[in-house]
Amino acid sequence: MTSDKHSSMPDQRVAYSAGGVIYRVNGNRFEVALIATHEGRRWGLPKGHVRRGETAEAAAVREIAEETGLTGVVERHLATIEYWFRAGSTRIHKYVDLFLVRYTGGALMPQTAEVDDVRWFSLQEAAERASFARERDVLNQVRQLLEGK
Repeated sequence: MTSDKHSSMPDQRVAYSAGGVIYRVNGNRFEVALIATHEGRRWGLPKGHVRRGETAEAAAVREIAEETGLTGVVERHLATIEYWFRAGSTRIHKYVDLFLVRYTGGALMPQTAEVDDVRWFSLQEAAERASFARERDVLNQVRQLLEGK
């Protein structure tokens, strides 16, 4: 009877990702790159799975490069956000470490399999465009850090 009860409970697992806010200075303003997904309807920060044996910082730089075409160096940890979502009958508790990453090179090139678009935005535009409140909070934190507000 215990096994029947257990098998009817939804599976749960933990997922760990990393990504960040890649920024550059363009004239007198700071710009950050956002990616669009869900047919261009959802804008957010580039992020993805941390591989076994990989540091969160290395995963953030790799995922940003894969999803945007841009390379950079980590300057600091910004936040860890967490949320729950479902994949079929599995409940997933996801943790995402986000870093501030200074742009060093590359050109905007969305990852064809996962990303619909990638663009540079001013910090204010990015905070307004981001689809998720926690990412908007992180972008506002970056505005305070970089613009000294």
